[in-house]
Amino acid sequence: MKNKFYFILHNIRSAYNVGSIFRTADGAGIEKIYLTGYSPAPASGKEAYLTSAQKMLAKTALGAEENVSWEKIKNLNDLMKRLKKDKFQIVALEQDENSVDYKKFKPEFPLALIAGNEVKGLDKRILRKCDKIIEIPMRGKKKSLNVSVATGIAGYEIKSKI
Repeated sequence: MKNKFYFILHNIRSAYNVGSIFRTADGAGIEKIYLTGYSPAPASGKEAYLTSAQKMLAKTALGAEENVSWEKIKNLNDLMKRLKKDKFQIVALEQDENSVDYKKFKPEFPLALIAGNEVKGLDKRILRKCDKIIEIPMRGKKKSLNVSVATGIAGYEIKSKI
């Protein structure tokens, strides 16, 4: 339990991004992914046919969705309460006036990293409930990275500190 590290994907629109994050999670050794809000979920094996989102997710995950434990939970607040009760540090990956550089962040495990919507990011109400907010500094003209890329960068950095 002490070194557990989970991803929470909240309101991610693109099944391709979710699939890519599953692949990254598998590569990095992330124990579990929680899919909250309207983030698409992989097929559970019980469906008679696959939705287009499940097909897109599977295309980019390349089977990683079968290797990484996952759970679909509609309500992020309920999940955060449960994880905090289990002594998880809840960390948001978001650009914010209260965020710290992901390289300077000192994680405490068990830890759950929340990544949000590709355009809107994470709502301020969610950020206020997090223990820390981390960001990846942007040095070019663009203000942010793709959510799957950013989650991978932050995930690997945090995992290296276990």
